[in-house]
Amino acid sequence: MTTLSDRPNAALLVIDVQNGVVAGAHERDQVVANINTAIDAARTNGVPVVWIQHSSEHLVKESEEWEFVPELKREASEALVPKTFPDSFEETDLESVLAAGGIGRVFLTGAQTDECIRSTLHGAITRGYDVTLISDAHTTEDMSEYGAPTPDKVIAHTNLYWQYHRAPGRTAGIQSAAELSFTS
Repeated sequence: MTTLSDRPNAALLVIDVQNGVVAGAHERDQVVANINTAIDAARTNGVPVVWIQHSSEHLVKESEEWEFVPELKREASEALVPKTFPDSFEETDLESVLAAGGIGRVFLTGAQTDECIRSTLHGAITRGYDVTLISDAHTTEDMSEYGAPTPDKVIAHTNLYWQYHRAPGRTAGIQSAAELSFTS
């Protein structure tokens, strides 16, 4: 279990599901629907939902591209963490938000699989968290023209290696949105 003492709780992270990030993403509509399923499950089980919102020179604050997709509705009581780096922990208050909630286990959803999702997976586990990737609730755009694998392969590979990832005193793994359990 987590190496963070006195942190028995879990949280769901919704990372960068913004108009400008997922507009051309692989299976966008299905992934957003699966993220909604995960959000509903978290809220039903009293698990905090933490919203991560990226900004950059290409994703300007307050622009339509910067806004979360309209299918997802953040509740006013849910934490919002702005970020400017791929790892959601870098130069943000995410760690203090999680610490205040006694959270030692995080569940990840969002975009982009090959950038912010992977960075946050590794950032969380190196900081002592148990980390579960929701296997059908993350996506990326097609970067194959630049030599990357196609999005379906990027997603499948990330799910494969995270399913077997381990670190001393911490766990990693995957679950689908439909089978999501915040206790296992």
